[in-house]
Amino acid sequence: MTSTLRRRRLAEMLVRLRQEAGLTVEDVTRRLRWAKGRLTHMELNKWRLPKEANIVALLDLYGVQGEKREAVLELVRQSREKDWWASYRDVFPSAYPGFEQAAVDIRTFEALLVPGLLQTREYAEAIMRSERALTAQVIRRRVEARMARQKILVRENPPRLWAVIDEAALHRMVGGPEVMRAQLQHLIEAAARPNITVQVIPFGAGAHAAINGPFVILEFEDTADPPLVYCEGATKSLFMEEPSHVQAYNLVFERAVASALSPAETVGYLAELQVKYR
Repeated sequence: MTSTLRRRRLAEMLVRLRQEAGLTVEDVTRRLRWAKGRLTHMELNKWRLPKEANIVALLDLYGVQGEKREAVLELVRQSREKDWWASYRDVFPSAYPGFEQAAVDIRTFEALLVPGLLQTREYAEAIMRSERALTAQVIRRRVEARMARQKILVRENPPRLWAVIDEAALHRMVGGPEVMRAQLQHLIEAAARPNITVQVIPFGAGAHAAINGPFVILEFEDTADPPLVYCEGATKSLFMEEPSHVQAYNLVFERAVASALSPAETVGYLAELQVKYR
């Protein structure tokens, strides 16, 4: 389990312990004389590194003792360990890589670009260069981070990745014909791996279920860690954990799959499309 997942589990545990103690956020804030918003910040998992002293104060107030108390404090200590992506905090605007690393199932839809986990280095670099305000050093840093993310697909016990891509993404010239040709070949090779499924939604599908935009659904091994949906924006990213929201996106993904070419048809299509970039 990654520290990212542990911090989310800790936040959820604090909410449950407060409710079991029959206290409101306002009650706790008043009794501990904390600044308004501190507890909410903790319970919403908006912390970077949980402070053990704060957790001890909460456990004392909630009357948590014995094995339960030690379990919470051990989770605090584990939550403070750094995940691999901590060295790339200048690149990643959120804790998403930590969740991605811990996932056993990753389902993603992309409308305009090849999913990040399946991009070649040259394709990723061309995307970064399109943001003209970025320096060469920042571009190199971002590309390195994206390539580092991809290592989860070739590790021991890799996650299952199911990527559905709108055909429009594959007709968008990124980096020139040679880059696109190599990117298509990379998708073909990725689709041959047992843990990766790639499907393309053709233009002929019309206004399909996922047309409103890209998203990722992450599922984890332990039932104590509920699935979540991640939507990345230009300035702000959104995590959705409400079961009804996750279920809604599951349905959208299922319908998108129904509109897509089969995995075998997709590989054939990708091979044919390579001719366009010769």
